[in-house]
Amino acid sequence: MSHVILPKSGLPTKADDNRIWGGVKHGATPYLIHSLLNELDSFCLLITKDTQQAYSIESSLKFFSDNNIESDQILVFPDWETLPYDSFSPHEDIISQRLDTLNRLPHVKKGILILPISTLLHRLPPTSFIQGNSLSLKIGQTFDAQGYKKSLESVGYRNVDTVYEHGEYTQRGAIFDIFPMGSLHPIRVELFDDEIESLRTFDPETQRSKEKLESLKILPAYEFPWDTQSRMTFRNQWLEQFPNAAANSTLIRDIKEGIKPHGIEYYSPLFFNEMSSLFDYLPESTLVLTPPDTPDLIDTLWQDINHRYEEHRYDLQRPILPPRNLFLKTDEIFSSLKSFPRITLDPNTIELSAGRENLALDVLQDISIDDRATDPVSKLKTNLDGFEGRTLILAESAGRREVLVDLFKQYSLKYQQVTNWSSFLAKDHEVSLAVGGLSHGFVSTTEAFQIITETELFGQRVIQSRRRKKATDNAELVVKNLTELRIGSPVVHIDNGVGRYRGLETLQVGDQVDEFLTLEYANEAKLYVPVASLHLISRYSGTDESLAPLHKLGTEKWSVAKQKAMEKIRDTAAELLEVYATREAQKGYQHENPGEAYRSFCAGFPFEETPDQINAINAVKQDMTREQPMDRLICGDVGFGKTEVAMRAAFIATHSGKQVAILVPTTLLAQQHYESFQDRFADTAIKVEVLSRFNSTKAQAQTLKNIAEGKADIIVGTHKLIQQDVKYKDLGLLIIDEEHRFGVQQKEKIKAFRANVDILTMTATPIPRTLNMAMGGIRDLSIIATPPAKRLSVKTFVREREDALIKESLLREILRGGQVYYLFNDVKNIEKEAEYLQKLVPEARVGVAHGQMRERELEQAMTDFYHMRFNILVCSTIIETGIDIPNANTIIIDRADKFGLAQLHQLRGRVGRSHHQAYAYLLTPESKKLSSDADKRLEAIVASQALGAGFMLATHDLEIRGAGELLGSEQSGQIQNIGFTLYMELLEEAVKSLQDGKEINLESPFEVTEINLRIPAIIPEDYLPDVHMRLVLYKRISSAKSKEALKDIQIEMIDRFGMLTDPIKNLMRQTELKFKAEKIGISKIDAGPSSGRIEFSSNTSVDPMSIVQLVQKHPERYRLEGATKLKFELKASNTDSKLAEIDALLDSLIPKKTN
Repeated sequence: MSHVILPKSGLPTKADDNRIWGGVKHGATPYLIHSLLNELDSFCLLITKDTQQAYSIESSLKFFSDNNIESDQILVFPDWETLPYDSFSPHEDIISQRLDTLNRLPHVKKGILILPISTLLHRLPPTSFIQGNSLSLKIGQTFDAQGYKKSLESVGYRNVDTVYEHGEYTQRGAIFDIFPMGSLHPIRVELFDDEIESLRTFDPETQRSKEKLESLKILPAYEFPWDTQSRMTFRNQWLEQFPNAAANSTLIRDIKEGIKPHGIEYYSPLFFNEMSSLFDYLPESTLVLTPPDTPDLIDTLWQDINHRYEEHRYDLQRPILPPRNLFLKTDEIFSSLKSFPRITLDPNTIELSAGRENLALDVLQDISIDDRATDPVSKLKTNLDGFEGRTLILAESAGRREVLVDLFKQYSLKYQQVTNWSSFLAKDHEVSLAVGGLSHGFVSTTEAFQIITETELFGQRVIQSRRRKKATDNAELVVKNLTELRIGSPVVHIDNGVGRYRGLETLQVGDQVDEFLTLEYANEAKLYVPVASLHLISRYSGTDESLAPLHKLGTEKWSVAKQKAMEKIRDTAAELLEVYATREAQKGYQHENPGEAYRSFCAGFPFEETPDQINAINAVKQDMTREQPMDRLICGDVGFGKTEVAMRAAFIATHSGKQVAILVPTTLLAQQHYESFQDRFADTAIKVEVLSRFNSTKAQAQTLKNIAEGKADIIVGTHKLIQQDVKYKDLGLLIIDEEHRFGVQQKEKIKAFRANVDILTMTATPIPRTLNMAMGGIRDLSIIATPPAKRLSVKTFVREREDALIKESLLREILRGGQVYYLFNDVKNIEKEAEYLQKLVPEARVGVAHGQMRERELEQAMTDFYHMRFNILVCSTIIETGIDIPNANTIIIDRADKFGLAQLHQLRGRVGRSHHQAYAYLLTPESKKLSSDADKRLEAIVASQALGAGFMLATHDLEIRGAGELLGSEQSGQIQNIGFTLYMELLEEAVKSLQDGKEINLESPFEVTEINLRIPAIIPEDYLPDVHMRLVLYKRISSAKSKEALKDIQIEMIDRFGMLTDPIKNLMRQTELKFKAEKIGISKIDAGPSSGRIEFSSNTSVDPMSIVQLVQKHPERYRLEGATKLKFELKASNTDSKLAEIDALLDSLIPKKTN
């Protein structure tokens, strides 16, 4: 059944028929639109007063349609999210969504387009532009790659090495990758000769292919053309428009060179002879819905536009177009509106006359819950008793629903639970309770029902939601290639010491072409390292690069330094092993495997797990279900899903009847974790409690009693949790969040738990000591380096402080409906700073939060910010820990030079938690006043804008501070000499040797087989032109530990770059031979065209008798040279048979028991 609340006089259908409907209360708008869409046979345009309202109505419409409405029925035309005349360009994802909507609009029959009025003002490209600049592809079509590249470039696509973002393409042999505008996924085109053989989507993170497609439309990359002719038109129109502009303007120079300047969108009319507006794209019979104060809203927007124009018009380097060229004037908008039937939706009751009616909708009376009253829900009960009709109460999430269930139970309020809107309509309950995302409630008097939301009950919105999907990565590599090699970077060669990297070179040795890594040592001596020996090289880190030593080739200095370090490492390894062994020997509690209940709990996670997250979850599950106590460090960037890993661990522990303690550094974070855990465990019997200063003393005493009696299963709290007066009935798991915020004393207390309680530690920037311990194998480490999809990295700027910059960055965020953190760490003057910001941006709502406020005040300030009652929060570093406000997407940090690297990273992580472009401005005093360490820290944070950089930054911090924190300061010198990466590799090797009961070889710590078969075994440049990517692949191939790992690399290479050529196949087979040879202790295989030799290491496992037998059986083919070398003759006439012969020889040497 469909509810109809529409007026009896029907809907306007003719142009210029403007009706006014009054009484459309705030919360009722989405319901009214839902009813309209059910009645209408045509398309509908809804104009909202701002971006926030547009997204709020979009999510409410999904509730009324039970999320069944096809996504193409509800279109949103997003705002550019920039200021008028901004020097920033909109993000590619926004442009993609806008172009997709414009492409679909002329063909839609039903549905609705929602857009903010500020977006409606912008002039758009002519309607012919998208069709005229689109390209199409389908299977079987002839494909001229060169011609197609030209076409793509002419519509603005960029040629890159690897496709990650909208608007990029690349070609590698017979594979053509492109990320078309308007598509959710990039596309891989596979060619057979010059014909398209297949079209598949692929994952930009792993670069692996997914679903197949039949055909594809490729929209232009920008909202303007980019071919040579259009750029010429731009330059001609520029000269006409700005005759007095500076002749050397960088903007016009860039256009000439084919470089897209930032902010070019505000010059787009210069690409066209005339512009269109959104009205030109709408289907003919579109019904338009407008707010009542449309003229006032347009006037305000025009005031802002004119103000920005006056501010920026005098710059001769960057002159700007008059506003009328870019924006629709008020009279243009109203004359366009006259071409369509229109309804104005007014929340107030209006005077009745022809075309003016009031709808039977009403606001709810005061039904708020009063915690101080003896019956907090008495107002609600009175309302329900007096209301003649049915009531639907909406909670914002499953966890909030449980809070209401408890409350209603406690005060005997009768209700029935329903699952969604249609089940409320179908059932006949007087009072129903469901989960739904409406922001306000309302009463429909004719249809006798009312909807009550938490806003009416608690006076606040409790949840902000606009989240994300999935992505992937390989955590191992993050550690192995921690930082990319740049030309000139210091690198360590295990046998020759520290040199400088000078690039990859292809050299001809004899008649053989090979690739070499070129290293330069003191006195400009060059060392060429074959790519097959890349495992002997590591990036030098441990101190500042400028202080890295530069060794002389052929001197003793390096071997002495290495020898000393090795001795130190041997002692450290023994010490580490002792710690490790004690831990392994301890018996902890072995949790049960939770089975089916766990699976359904996992299914409640609303997002798709990233592969790193899955690995971390599985590792934790494995740790908990074995006997030894768990001690795992989860290292994941802010907002990458560490909490879900903790929740699943908590589920496993409580399922085994154990209690879980969650230790967090601040009361605010405790509150947030408490709410999210309660949400996640809402559908289970598990009781979540919080121990924090926000609760009254009486409530705290009750919680302590529940903990002691075992009535509380999961307890969230600050360091109070590990004090003496907290008695646990049966603690099984301790989760520590934001570990780097706890002091030494608290850590000692935590250590006392270590013996038999499982410990899970979570942090975004591990402090170097913990990082070292994890890397040294004392604790287990899981890295979550994969951003959830649709998360954009935070654009970071280091700038000297100035008013204009602060004002512009605040306005950019506020005008797109967002919020700003303004970090000011001087509590004495924080109020003064808030007043200064209020004067600077009068339209802002400014709040203050700092650690010296009383708990209640602080909680109120944070809650107000969360519920968007402020859009600027001037605060101290109290926000550093974990408060999750998806709508805050700009952070301004005053005196950023005074913060440590980990701190800056944590603070920057407070923004960019949704899929809007986020900005971080690090304000400093004049640059000459900065210390060199501060300078380096700021440089490091700007360099690590990639998502998932927390881990890299901790390693950077090791370099800035020096890395001697592993088990004491005496290692510092050794690390300085040989570099952190090599130090860790040697330590790992030493620990492994001691575990296997072997003596550590101080001379050559790495037992690696050197192979030279004089066959082409390289990744040719014409297969993969990108030098850095080749280097990474060489490193991955030479560091592969097994045949399976090698197979994975091959599959990935074929998928990304095309079929393997012979030299690459040789490289792979040669690497497989290396695995075999290493296994039996062969140190070198050298083979020419007709013969070769094998060198055995001192601890080879080959049985001497088998070598003797070989020589005796075939004296013409084999003979011994000295005690450790076997010479052999080859029959092979080509590369394949040569590899096969050597492979067979190695097989015959493998001792039978090892095979």
